[in-house]
Amino acid sequence: MQAMNTSYTHLLVILLLTALVGCDTATAPSASTSGSNTGLAAAGAGTALIEAAEQGDLSSVEQLLTRQRQPNIRDSCEWTPLMKAALNGHAAVVERLLQAGATVDAQDTGGYTAMMLAASNNHAAIVKRLLERGAMVDHQETTKGWTALIWAAKQGHTASVRVLLEQRADRTLKDFAGKTAAEWAREASHQSVLELLSSQP
Repeated sequence: MQAMNTSYTHLLVILLLTALVGCDTATAPSASTSGSNTGLAAAGAGTALIEAAEQGDLSSVEQLLTRQRQPNIRDSCEWTPLMKAALNGHAAVVERLLQAGATVDAQDTGGYTAMMLAASNNHAAIVKRLLERGAMVDHQETTKGWTALIWAAKQGHTASVRVLLEQRADRTLKDFAGKTAAEWAREASHQSVLELLSSQP
């Protein structure tokens, strides 16, 4: 039942991202690499790397990084392999991409970062690791003005909210609708999250 709930939550996040950003992140083809010219062969390898990162296939990620050395390749939605791995909770792949030089705070077409995507799916350990590597804790994406804390709070992701607060996330920030993380948690009746947000810093 837990696995089914997790899969359902993941699907909802993907659908929401697609609606917010206006780009289907699940099917977007590889488009470019950061700071380099990309031919058809590189584009094919880039697609493979993004897919391997999404699936958590560490062996394939290792091989592709050795062959192409392009950890920051992007698809047409501007997603990187790190974003895909973070969203799907593949901690080992996230670590390998970071070692290869993946840009921690790369943003997609909606301004979302890998850390925000990890928080959206409650992969708290990945949230913590990316913050340790310098991810912007209070970055606001450009569609709704959400921060990682706001998104985690509105989803009821207690573990990620706790990690973000431990890393001094600003609980007073408001999104474009004028709502804080606590207001979103209250509306959704996420009591455990609300208690965390209401506690003293």
